[in-house]
Amino acid sequence: MKLRPEPAEQRVLVLTRLLNAPRSLVFKGWTRPEHLARWWGPNNFTLPFCEIDFREGGVYKFCMRAPDGSDHWVWGAYREIVEPERLAFTWHRTSIPAEDNPWAVTVVTVTFAEQAGKTLLTLHQAAFQKTEERDDHNGGWTECLDRLEQFVAMI
Repeated sequence: MKLRPEPAEQRVLVLTRLLNAPRSLVFKGWTRPEHLARWWGPNNFTLPFCEIDFREGGVYKFCMRAPDGSDHWVWGAYREIVEPERLAFTWHRTSIPAEDNPWAVTVVTVTFAEQAGKTLLTLHQAAFQKTEERDDHNGGWTECLDRLEQFVAMI
């Protein structure tokens, strides 16, 4: 018996966060390896490898190292860069090529809205194969945004 896929709107992740920093600073935190290395990844993860070609069509590749020593690779390409308002990039987290697995790739869009000297960040990621995958990413992104919030408060 083949199960019906969950509705697309249930396989989308949307997170918002009001950061106490100007959007130009928050945007800059997403653009350089030396900044990303200080906040990217869930709690207690490190970023021992971070390579980015920050331009539309450019690619990025990150290795997030978990506290247990396991490596979690993420890579993709920048689809849209509108400084300091918006980023859109593909998100790969599996070794299965996208052409063999259409769910292997999602698209992350991050918007940065100025709000009285602060930044309203909205992260949208879609579409996951299952809501469980969305929920797993929700936890990771929430911790990333916690770390980003701490990072921008320090610089």
